[in-house]
This record gives sequence, structure tokens and C-alpha cells, in this order.
Amino acid sequence: MPARIAGTGRYLPTEVLTNDALAQRVATSDEWIRTRTGIRQRHIAAATEQTSDLAVNAARAAIAAAGMQPADIDLIIVATATPDMIFPATATIVQDKLGIRHGGAAFDISAVCSGFVYALAIAERMVSSGGARNALVIGAETYSRILDWSDRGTCVLFGDGAGAVVLVPAPEPGIVTAHLHADGSHRHILCAPGAIQHGAITGTPFVHMDGAAVFKFAVKVMADVAFEALAAAGLSPTDVDWVIPHQANIRIMDATMKKLHLPEERLVVTVDVHGNTSAASIPLALDTAVRDGRIRRGQHVLLIGVGGGFTWGSVLVRW
Repeated sequence: MPARIAGTGRYLPTEVLTNDALAQRVATSDEWIRTRTGIRQRHIAAATEQTSDLAVNAARAAIAAAGMQPADIDLIIVATATPDMIFPATATIVQDKLGIRHGGAAFDISAVCSGFVYALAIAERMVSSGGARNALVIGAETYSRILDWSDRGTCVLFGDGAGAVVLVPAPEPGIVTAHLHADGSHRHILCAPGAIQHGAITGTPFVHMDGAAVFKFAVKVMADVAFEALAAAGLSPTDVDWVIPHQANIRIMDATMKKLHLPEERLVVTVDVHGNTSAASIPLALDTAVRDGRIRRGQHVLLIGVGGGFTWGSVLVRW
């Protein structure tokens, strides 16, 4: 049976770090950040908050929006590049914190900023094949923990947060198409190459990014995978009501819309207030647009992700 999104939710930590406040910590300014990225502020997790805590709060909101209880969930997938620990999977910690005890599957995936799109595509296949009934898909990140706060090329970009959806069987498709890709030969232009060996960190645990290379690659593959989704569904760009891309940089998002020949009015933007929240960015933006009434029944919503790996993908949803 096809699958549809029955509820969405989000959670943002209380602390808000504005560009002006960040300029007190690193050589930058509000004008420099805004004109290059579109970002005005980002949220930062409290010292006591783990990625699983952000995920649980977003999950509870999505489950409530779907009219369900945590016990109704039999599959949890958490997309994150900043798990609570090496193992077990953050999804199992979320399962426990939600009080789910029936033993349904729970696992993480790491596709960085494409993580939510990857996780949603996997969940759709499991629900539509009967491998699960009610799936909880979460993108959650605490990127503030892996930033070099003296590097203005990266620390100004990222924030913390979580977004979630509940996926359920439906008589007609809500998830219309899903397409996933990767090319590991580009892994060096965006990475956090630290590793733990024999109890010590080797390499750098901080985010490294070649901004110019990322920009060029991201614009190309985001447009390519958008056209791939539309071709598979037999639609044209004008049939898309809303585009929700990974919220990394307003320039990348605007360039993608131009390649699709779509007006900016159909672009959902939250990067200005959330920053780049990696795997959380698409579900955060999706929940925002659902709850403010922009996304309505019968509309086509195109989700597009691109991130380190390099990974990229799209999910086309009929709401």
C-alpha cells in the first residue's frame, strides 16, 4: 500500500545565536553573513541537550499531529551526523525516551544534509511493502558540537534542531517518487574527518568545507535530481506548488529555483532563522510550511537534499 505523511513536528533549542552575537566571537558581521548566506540567526543546544532530546521533542509533535500515540510507531529512522554516541543508534535512544517497548525496528542513517530525504525514502519503501506500518522519520543535529568557532567559513553557517514526520499507509500515494544518489569521490570538499582510534581522536573532528566547490556541485545535482523526480512522475516544474530544499545557503536555493524556472514565491525558506541544520533542515522547513497553512491538501511538494559524501536525493510528495 502507498504511504503518506500523516503528521509533522519540529523542535528548536531555546538559545538563539544572532549574527551580531556571533560577531563578538569571530571576525565577521551581520552584513557579511546575511549577504553571503541569508542567515540571520541559529539555535544552539544547551549543554544538557543531546541529539536524541531534540529528536524526541520533534517526534512528540509529529506523533500528536498524526493523532497517534508513541506506542503506535513500529519503525524509527533517525537521520543524523551528530549522534549521541558511537553506538547504540540514536534511534534506539529515542525509542526508549518515547517509552516504546514493542520491539519495532529503530536505526540511524548518515547521509549528512541529505539524511532526511534518504530516511524518508527508506521508510516509504518499508511501509509500502508491509515491513512497517507507522514510521517515525526524524532529522536531528547538534552541529554546534563539531564546529571550530574560530573558523568563520563554517561556524557562521550551522545551527541545531530537529524535525520529524510520521508516515502511514494510505489508499493513494502521498510519496509519489524518491530518488537517491551518491558520489564518494567528492567526499573531501565537505567532511568532518576526525576518528576515534585506541581511545584518542585522530584527524580533526571539526567541519571542513570548500565553500566554492560545494556551491557549484550542490546547484547542479539539486536541479538534476529535481528534474529526475518530475520526469518519473510525469510532471513539469510548473506542477510543483512548493520546493523545500536543504536549507544551506539562500544563494544555492535561489540558483536551484532559477534552473527549475520557478518563482521564488514557491520556495520555502527557513535558513534565515535556523541556519544550516543539516539533516534537520528539510523537516524543519516542512513543518513550518504545514503549520502556517502554506502547504494544503492536493499540492505537490518537492523535497531536495544534498550533503557531504557527496549524497543527494529528492522525494516528491502529493499532500
